[in-house]
Amino acid sequence: MIVRTLESVLNTAAHVKGDAFESRRVLLASDGLGYSLHDTICTAGSVQRLEYKNHVETNYVIEGQGYVEAIATGEVFPLGPGTVYVLDQHEAHLLRAVTDMRIICIFTPALTGQEKHDATGSYPAAAG
Repeated sequence: MIVRTLESVLNTAAHVKGDAFESRRVLLASDGLGYSLHDTICTAGSVQRLEYKNHVETNYVIEGQGYVEAIATGEVFPLGPGTVYVLDQHEAHLLRAVTDMRIICIFTPALTGQEKHDATGSYPAAAG
């Protein structure tokens, strides 16, 4: 059984901050589950171009308001508490936070916690 609190992740190597986001990586590849779970804050007014070429990402918005735009089609979807969006086809997308948004994110395969977005907004493929 794994029991972990958000508080235990804060200000550790699993607490990653960028200009537009703060990712509190609660479960990682080292936990051996095949997925990772992140409690993420997207900063109000930020726009992030993301494209997870090597991962499927499921996102569940629990606080705040924003939009996700599918770059290939131009479709724009409003985001708010209770909204889930899944990048099951590795879609390039823009994530726009109108207010601070808190999103629970699940990545498959699991992230190690040390990944950094490349120029396309993607993470590298999992090792091994």
